[in-house]
Amino acid sequence: MRLAFFSDIHANLPALEAVFASIDAHAPDATYCLGDLVGYAPWPNEVVAAVRARKIPTLAGNYDEGVGVNSADCGCAYKTPEDEARGVESISYTNAVVTEETRAYLAGLPRHMRFEMLAPRSSGARPFTVLMVHGSPIRINQYLFEDHPDKSLLRLMQGAGADVMLMGHTHKPWHRAIRDEESGTWRHAINIGSVGKPKDGDPRACWVLLDVPGDVSAADEQAIEPTFVRVEYDVERAAQAVEASPLPNPFADMLRRAY
Repeated sequence: MRLAFFSDIHANLPALEAVFASIDAHAPDATYCLGDLVGYAPWPNEVVAAVRARKIPTLAGNYDEGVGVNSADCGCAYKTPEDEARGVESISYTNAVVTEETRAYLAGLPRHMRFEMLAPRSSGARPFTVLMVHGSPIRINQYLFEDHPDKSLLRLMQGAGADVMLMGHTHKPWHRAIRDEESGTWRHAINIGSVGKPKDGDPRACWVLLDVPGDVSAADEQAIEPTFVRVEYDVERAAQAVEASPLPNPFADMLRRAY
């Protein structure tokens, strides 16, 4: 089973279009979106329409929830007063330009998705569970960075019943396989990065390709090996569109420099 996952588009239509072209070239069996379709760039309606046109199963991100209920709070964590002020401008702008159809769609998105991969009956192995969240299983806006302690990640996955947990929100891609001594299995935490607002110093869009073998077993550490696909797109087009909009100009520099 070949699966594609993407997240955190943040109203960046040029990045999303490039990612769709890349996903199509890899011909996955299914594609999933882990949320934050809107905010920080000037194409929220167009991004939502593009995702809906493909009928992609999609989670709510914290920004989607804020706009979905027409809130002035996106549930974001800003490090400085200047960042917070720019964040207020961003959600105010997004709330002003989204259509009621877009808002209703965002308001109706779920917080979690999961599915089970059934191992061959002859193997006697239990189903392999894949969980998708935006931030974490317990909080939509929890930041799970690569240095998050193994024990804490393991508790989160055990509590959620997940062999594989995919998330976004941090805009920084990473993968860790963690041994669960209680069950004798491996659990995998995968942050799929960001399509439209990377923060890892690489301005290219990011999505994840996951090839799950038909005989997948949680007892095998190598059963899950995500491929982080980086995609060139017209960053300057997106940056100049930000600068031509009422959005704060520093958002354009963030796209160019990926921070």
